[in-house]
Amino acid sequence: MSKNLVIVESPAKAKTIEKFLGKDFVVASSFGHIADLPSKELGVNVEGNFKPKYIVTEDKKDVIKKLKMLSKKAETVWLASDEDREGEAIAWHLYEQLKLKSANTKRIVFHEITKKAILDAVANPRDLNYNLVNAQQARRVLDRLVGYELSPVLWKKVKTGLSAGRVQSVAVRLIVEREREIENFIPVASYRIDAEFSNEEGKKFKAKLPKNYKTRKEAEAFLESCIRATFKVDDLQVKPAKKSPAPPFTTSTLQQEASRKLYFPVAKTMRTAQRLYESGLITYMRTDSVTLSNDAKSAAKATIVETYGEAYSKPRNYTTKSKGAQEAHEAIRPTNMKNSSISVDYDQDRLYSLIWKRTIASQMSDAQLERTNVKIANTNNKEVFTANGEVIKFDGFLKVYIEGTDNGDDKEQSGMLPKMHRNEILTNHFITATERFTKPPYRFSEAALVKKLEELGIGRPSTYAPTISTIQKRGYVEKPLLEGKKRAFVTIKLQDDTLSEKKGMEVVGADKGKLIPTDIGKVVNDFLVQNFQHVMDFGFTAKVESDFDKIAEGKEEWTGIIKEFYDDFHPNVLHVSEHAERAKGERLLGVDPISGKNVYARLGRYGAMVQIGEVTDEEKPRFASLQGSQTISNITFEQALDLFQLPKELGSYKDAEVIVSNGRFGPYIKYDGMFVSLPKGTDPMQLTLEEAIDLIVAKQKADAPIAEYEGLPVQKGVGRFGPFIKWNNQFINVNKKYDFDNLRQEDIVELIEIKKQKDIDKILLNWEEEGIRVEKARWGRYNICKGKLKIELPKTTKVEKLTLEKVKEIIAKKTPKKKKTKRSSIKKK
Repeated sequence: MSKNLVIVESPAKAKTIEKFLGKDFVVASSFGHIADLPSKELGVNVEGNFKPKYIVTEDKKDVIKKLKMLSKKAETVWLASDEDREGEAIAWHLYEQLKLKSANTKRIVFHEITKKAILDAVANPRDLNYNLVNAQQARRVLDRLVGYELSPVLWKKVKTGLSAGRVQSVAVRLIVEREREIENFIPVASYRIDAEFSNEEGKKFKAKLPKNYKTRKEAEAFLESCIRATFKVDDLQVKPAKKSPAPPFTTSTLQQEASRKLYFPVAKTMRTAQRLYESGLITYMRTDSVTLSNDAKSAAKATIVETYGEAYSKPRNYTTKSKGAQEAHEAIRPTNMKNSSISVDYDQDRLYSLIWKRTIASQMSDAQLERTNVKIANTNNKEVFTANGEVIKFDGFLKVYIEGTDNGDDKEQSGMLPKMHRNEILTNHFITATERFTKPPYRFSEAALVKKLEELGIGRPSTYAPTISTIQKRGYVEKPLLEGKKRAFVTIKLQDDTLSEKKGMEVVGADKGKLIPTDIGKVVNDFLVQNFQHVMDFGFTAKVESDFDKIAEGKEEWTGIIKEFYDDFHPNVLHVSEHAERAKGERLLGVDPISGKNVYARLGRYGAMVQIGEVTDEEKPRFASLQGSQTISNITFEQALDLFQLPKELGSYKDAEVIVSNGRFGPYIKYDGMFVSLPKGTDPMQLTLEEAIDLIVAKQKADAPIAEYEGLPVQKGVGRFGPFIKWNNQFINVNKKYDFDNLRQEDIVELIEIKKQKDIDKILLNWEEEGIRVEKARWGRYNICKGKLKIELPKTTKVEKLTLEKVKEIIAKKTPKKKKTKRSSIKKK
């Protein structure tokens, strides 16, 4: 029996720590959070003290069982989860769920997994910090209230299956507003003046006019005025300058720099950093501190002096500027400064190298520069050209590291200028006036969005990556490849006292890997901004983060902050749900030349589409889904009409027609009674018969039964919610417990029987003869079901008091009345 049980969150962390502790210690993993709010109900007592209802999920029951067994055998239990708020909450849940006793339970924290840090932590245990626990609870409860209450409003007013979140919705707003700035941007042309000169020794260099001309006429007039002009050095200044290194990494700056230099999405950066931390190679990766410990600075200095020399060392102290910095107490750095590289895997090696270079550079000397500025005048006009040069006299930290930028529009690196003196006569080789256009704002990359969120005080180190991942998974934002459009420009050149013109083409609007809102993202954002201004306000979201910080410091009581928010928020939700108009995201494109009816691009139940006609017309409107890169905001009238050329016959295959068409779920192939969806981005108008046959054959193989149960075939597939099997017209999700690629007959039987039992268990009342039943629904609510009709009842409904008569009355009230249609008279012959 081991005297000590140490519990951490991950097996990898457990494995590393186990190496540093003796035989008296057993290290076990909780595999992350062991308790959380229930997924199918609110789980918060909004009518009382906002106390959360935590449950242990099915996949964690075996983990709890094992940990309980180990804890009973141990004399002391050490809770060693991470030192941030999430880690403190995990430790608290372990304490509660394992029913531990304070007398033999100790909390230890460390920001690096090294032998020294682990032994120091064991030597200096502390109690659970309930302020940190409450700060995490406040975040979890507030986010649950916002998501739980806003999402059903979106289902009702926009489209089913949508979700909203306190931070994610604000992040989407930033992206939508930036995209609209770009869409509304009108480029303005001007003419940039550049020139090439050489000095008396014949050495060439470039110079430019520090202003642009607004019109071609002005630019040409300037060039003409330079004909037969004499140019000379009017002024020359040489000044010393310096560059200082950036601080060591915080979570935010690591995500930004890994995106710029390694092209990592923020989620990948955090996964990779997590592995490095758990392997004991770097310090804790969720931090907004830029400080380094004295030991770390001493180790960095020793490495710098040994590798580069004494002149390159300059120990520095950095101050954390972030308000409420609380995650960890040191920047992200290597645990061993001597290791400039590692050999684990490609991604970990590159991220580690980036962290090492940034940390070492932060403790190095400034780079010493010499900057030269030359002003060039001429005899024919008053305009003055300028040329700038920069020489590195001592590279300092630049020997190791140069910080990146977000927009790819870095200033030109000034090179050396040839030696010149005042009044020196220069030879002009040419002068150009190039038509240039003002640029729209840059789209957000993941790194730039993290930077913006941090500037606004929205979110914390632990929330950036999941926020950006969530808004992409929800389909509100995507990262498409934009090809851009060609734009003509002109260059006028003065050379040998003669003007010439050259036309050129440039591509504008091209983008790769940038965050762009989808149609549904725009519509949801507009609806939320219009109806929930308080929640969508950047200042409010930042204030909430500040409130969480105060809770963590013990300065605020968390339930009071939640109550203050909910008392205003909930009535607004009820009002919007009842009175707000349904969001359509509608855009009028023109009038159909055949029917004379309006043509709209709008959001429908199944996504963005084009509609010809009005829903109020006697004749039903015609619909067609948008294709490929088409959006509500960019589709043209002509493209919209082209969508109605479907269905289109492609030919025949095995004596059956192959037809491509468009439906509410998108374009598809119809063949011999089967329907095959086209892959995302495929243009149905360009689909060939051969391509269609390939898709048909693949679908036939995928739909082939893999088994049989109770005389009915069993098929399997992968849908939007993951892998499933289909039996008796029912889709049954297959979770990770099963090997989906190698499902056994007993697995299939188990899945089907569990599904059948769940369907039985959710039925609370059943009047078979009437075809009416009352079932359990999501979020603790209930549904009345009759045929295809489903009526949602609130969770406060007393189901046991419902009678058949009462249910029929509810159905009658909710059943939409059929519209009266004018019948055309039919004359009898």
